[in-house]
Amino acid sequence: MSTLLDVQQLCKSYRKQSGLFRYRTVQALDNISFSLQQGKTLAVVGETGSGKSTLAKLLVGIEKPDQGRILLDNTEVQLGHYRQYNHQVRFIFQDAAKSLNPQQKIGQMLDDVLRFSTAMDVTARKQKIQQTLKQLGLLDEHSEYYPHMFSGGQLQRVALARALILDPKLLILDEALTALDPSLRAQIVNLLLELQQNTGLAYLLITNHLRLVKHIADDLLVLHQGKALDYGETAYVFEHAEHDYSRKLINSAIA
Repeated sequence: MSTLLDVQQLCKSYRKQSGLFRYRTVQALDNISFSLQQGKTLAVVGETGSGKSTLAKLLVGIEKPDQGRILLDNTEVQLGHYRQYNHQVRFIFQDAAKSLNPQQKIGQMLDDVLRFSTAMDVTARKQKIQQTLKQLGLLDEHSEYYPHMFSGGQLQRVALARALILDPKLLILDEALTALDPSLRAQIVNLLLELQQNTGLAYLLITNHLRLVKHIADDLLVLHQGKALDYGETAYVFEHAEHDYSRKLINSAIA
């Protein structure tokens, strides 16, 4: 299996005010390196302030790293040139409902993504929308629905449709499964695994749901205060984590 995403020595810091005229530097990420194979899932875990969200922002181009390299398919992503990269790397937010325009029909929303990002004509876009909805267990008529007309589980499928309609290679899920009740979470997880098996899609899963991580992640990266503590195959890290913090995090989650 080939390497899809290769992150090398990524660093990011922020200046934060600590007094009336004083500032301090906070190291959000410190020399983070990892790789993700095509068709595999990497989970990134850590408490609030560990650097998980900062990492996600860097990977989707919302913010720029201070130093380090991001390579996709062995090609370095140039800072400020994320357009083509973002066709291949898509992002799912934690709250699907809030990420959707309540005044826009789902079909219009998906059509906008295709109009702005591809050269497809009207007929091709319509076919692609129908294909994507079907792939995610939704109906053609759902394209005429507004977000408030969907259930929670359906909204998550709609968010997935918006991300997957450009046929990306990597999907980043930032706590996207955390708020779902167990039955809905199981449905979405099964859907994600089916999509991965059928398309070779890779997932970067940002979460603190360690039971879920143990079930679906091939590899695991533990972050703490911006540093990578443990990284490797999920089963190995669960059994042989080197750092006390990692062991406590794992034990508290699965106890």
